[in-house]
Parts: sequence; C-alpha cells; structure tokens
Amino acid sequence: MPIYEYRCEACGHAFEHLARTLSDVAAACPECGAAKPAKQLSAFSTTDSSTALPCAGGACPAAGCGGGAMPASPCAGGGCPL
Repeated sequence: MPIYEYRCEACGHAFEHLARTLSDVAAACPECGAAKPAKQLSAFSTTDSSTALPCAGGACPAAGCGGGAMPASPCAGGGCPL
C-alpha cells in the first residue's frame, strides 16, 4: 500500500495518507478540514551503492567535516556538500 504526501492549499499543512486502494485519496486536510488537498511529488531513497554519496559509509571527505567523523559532519543532517 503506497503512502502519498499531500499539502493543504488552505492552511499549508503537509501530511501523509496511506492509500488502501488505487482510488483512495485524501478527501480533506486533517488540520483544518479543507477539501481536496494537493498531492505532492515525493523523493525516495535507493540502496544502490553506485549512487551513494562518499559520506554514506561513515566518513565524509569534504573539507570542514572534523576529520571525517560523522557527528561533526554537515552530511549527518542531510546537507552533504559533495
């Protein structure tokens, strides 16, 4: 069962909806109740090692990463400079 992302055009609230069938769509915003929220395009991750960033193995070669230690790495928060 796919999970779709939606954003309410009335209040801006972003939420997810688990679709149990192909015709199952979010009818209203759970925050404000506005009808017909807009379905968003979602990014997804892969496990293909050929496309993985060099930081994914635990050491970031980028300058300023504190010697490659992940806690000091800007990559830890998803902001990889590479």
